[in-house]
Amino acid sequence: MERTLIAPGVHLSCDPAEKFNRCRISIHFAFPAQRATATAHALLPLVLERGYADCPDMTLLTKKLAKLYGADLTVDARPMGCNHNLCVSVTGIKDRFALEGEPLTREYASIALGAAFHPAFVGGVFDPQAVEIEKQMLKKALEDEVNDKRIYCLRQANREFFGDSPAAVRQEGYLEEVDGLTPEQLTAAYREMLRTASIELIVLGCDDAQTAAIRDALLAELTAIDRAPLPLVENMATPRQEPVHRTETFDMVQAKLCMLFTLGQPMQPQQLAAVRLAMALYGGSVTSRLFLNVRERDHLCYYCSASFQSFTGSMAVNSGVEHADAARAEQAILKELADLCDGPITDEELEDCRRGLLSGMNGVEDSLGGMETWYYIEVLRAGANSAAPIQTPAQARAALQAVTKEDVRSILRQLTLSVSYLLTKEEPTHA
Repeated sequence: MERTLIAPGVHLSCDPAEKFNRCRISIHFAFPAQRATATAHALLPLVLERGYADCPDMTLLTKKLAKLYGADLTVDARPMGCNHNLCVSVTGIKDRFALEGEPLTREYASIALGAAFHPAFVGGVFDPQAVEIEKQMLKKALEDEVNDKRIYCLRQANREFFGDSPAAVRQEGYLEEVDGLTPEQLTAAYREMLRTASIELIVLGCDDAQTAAIRDALLAELTAIDRAPLPLVENMATPRQEPVHRTETFDMVQAKLCMLFTLGQPMQPQQLAAVRLAMALYGGSVTSRLFLNVRERDHLCYYCSASFQSFTGSMAVNSGVEHADAARAEQAILKELADLCDGPITDEELEDCRRGLLSGMNGVEDSLGGMETWYYIEVLRAGANSAAPIQTPAQARAALQAVTKEDVRSILRQLTLSVSYLLTKEEPTHA
């Protein structure tokens, strides 16, 4: 993947991806998450995906994409630590497969740029009818989240864990704000994004001339905007603290336990391979300690898994347990971490986890979407240091092969429990 700076705060990343019969054009907008506009930015992709100025109706847009041999337009938001990311992406077959020589790539670029820079406005703002429809969709998603106690537990734990830091901003939006959001507010948030976001144009599966044409078309759009890109928030980590325990009660069949751990300092890029293997050993695979011991051997939970967030230097352990077993499950989870830090790690379990990770990483470049996600996350990890090397999947696999047991222990020993959040049922009262 070749990456170049093409304007202040704007980069082009491209790869001809010759083995694919499809191409992909993506425009990523990354900007610091802010509490005041979080709900507007959560709603924005839903409204943008409905159409754009030249194709303002969802029916017309669907027909247009169908005529382009089933091309696909997606607009989505992706929380990335303390930064928000909105991506407009169009995928379709390459020009050489068009039956009548249609300039498909040019059409894809037109759709992507139209969706990103020319929304379907009515009276200078987003169509109020479209905004109302998508507000109901966002509201339903946020209400469903509250009802999904697994997600709710994690969100509550995150709120306690991150406190007032930028990472605490709920980039999924705030339910209580949805009804009051106006087209004018949404439009203002959109224009602020265009003005202040760092932009990454990712072009996959196009030749040099096509890529240059797409680049020039994007730069032409930007000339109409008074750009002032803001620096992205750097990777962070919450300080170590005495563990905080919180409990909420609900009428529920299964208790939910979320435990959040911190590295105490931002994760460094050279630690990533060891982090990946450490998570697989501890709770990120079916051969992990949490799965084999806490779940299968001790029968203390219905599920128990660990995941790591590199942007915030944090590990989450999520589990579903019997109400009476919650305290025992927490102690068992902590014991497995301590055992990995100071006890034996067998060659067999280390290599089982390594092979599983390598197998997954071997498939990264088997799809355009996989390639784009890999390289864009690498770009965000580099942060303000645009000269930092972007690791290829092959380089990541080589780094993973070199990780030792002591490398794994070094990572795990830095993790300390900060928050334990339990959702359980109320104890019956006795007369």
